[in-house]
Amino acid sequence: MLRSFLLLILFINVCCQSAFSQYKTDKRLEAELRALTDTFPGVAGVYVRNLKTNKEAAINADTIFPTASIIKVPILVGIFDKIGQGVFKYNEPLLFRDSLAKKGSGLLQFFKDSTKTDLHTAIALMITHSDNSAAVWCEKLAGGGLAINSWLESHGFNDTRLNNRTPGREPNRQIYGWGQTTPREMARLVTMIRNGEVVSPAASQTMYRIMTHVFWDEYALSEIPPYIQSASKQGMVDDSRSEVVLVNAPHGDYVFYVATKNNKDQRWVSDNAAWQLARKVSALLWRYYEPRSKWKPAEGAEKYWE
Repeated sequence: MLRSFLLLILFINVCCQSAFSQYKTDKRLEAELRALTDTFPGVAGVYVRNLKTNKEAAINADTIFPTASIIKVPILVGIFDKIGQGVFKYNEPLLFRDSLAKKGSGLLQFFKDSTKTDLHTAIALMITHSDNSAAVWCEKLAGGGLAINSWLESHGFNDTRLNNRTPGREPNRQIYGWGQTTPREMARLVTMIRNGEVVSPAASQTMYRIMTHVFWDEYALSEIPPYIQSASKQGMVDDSRSEVVLVNAPHGDYVFYVATKNNKDQRWVSDNAAWQLARKVSALLWRYYEPRSKWKPAEGAEKYWE
């Protein structure tokens, strides 16, 4: 019985992986992207798929990269899975304790001890402001890394995993940090959310709305017109900076993931090489898929990226 169950899981994993990888390669786009990644001072990976034509371009798309804060997307899925099961309500009352505070990005760390809040607020802060305190809180409520990784594995994600505070993941944490993924897999997860395939259509729609309200818009999002809806998540540490974006473009949605690691340029300035790569890839894709668009960042936009 157990053997049959394991074979079923393996079959589902293979089907999920093959279903997402059997797309025609856009060789012209791939060549243009490679011209950008080949000169990057570090290791870069890009995965792009046009959801209308199902053509893709892939460079190191199955290479594992650190996620940094992009692991908050699987955490988002994990907490919505609990909501879907009835464990929590979306507006579940919560009480913040200062022991939950984590340094880094976010606002929750500045809340006073015993501040009343709710799960909706914690989820929104985790994604929109990449709040570390909210993310670790949501991670715990979702059942931790074991529960989140179990969901990922059961849905065909072989390499995307949460490593921190997860039994058995310490060796991976030493290499990749909080989480790990590949450009292809994280693009697939965000696409599933966009298509209403995660937890439930209603849960997916709510998750997608949250992901369209991201505060960090000076990287890849800066090269997309502000009146075009985009769902995204960014992840940044010294030597690895990555971004996943799904653009609801006029002539067809497209998703892309720009990943970097072993970055030689570790400056926290607007012209950091990884952030410049994200902007260049995003600008290339907008022009490629919307060739009639005359939009470009307004003169002087750079001063708002600093």
